Amino acid sequence: MPFRPEDATVPDRPEIVCICGSTRFAEEMAAANRDLTFAGAIVVAPGVFARTDAREPDERITAEQKRALDALHLRKIDLADRVLVVNPGGYVGESTSREIAYARATGKPVTFTDSMTDPA
Repeated sequence: MPFRPEDATVPDRPEIVCICGSTRFAEEMAAANRDLTFAGAIVVAPGVFARTDAREPDERITAEQKRALDALHLRKIDLADRVLVVNPGGYVGESTSREIAYARATGKPVTFTDSMTDPA
């Protein structure tokens, strides 16, 4: 969905879109980020991708780090005008389901890249 200036929630500011979804879809998220950015949106998205950011094969994000990242992502949703869920094949995991519920509870519109599944 391309950005149109007349759709911006705040006058004189581009739309802010928060990308949500499983970090296993890092490439798809990067593509959505690129497309939204070229369309003129400000994009906030996950900054850590456990599968691709690991410096060592056995390095993992700790449970404490995961909780902190999840909480941080909710703050990103707070900043956004809307949420785009990257869900190839309709996949929506537990963390993403929580983010969708949070976004909806705060009145943010939620859209999906794959409309096959909407865990409403």
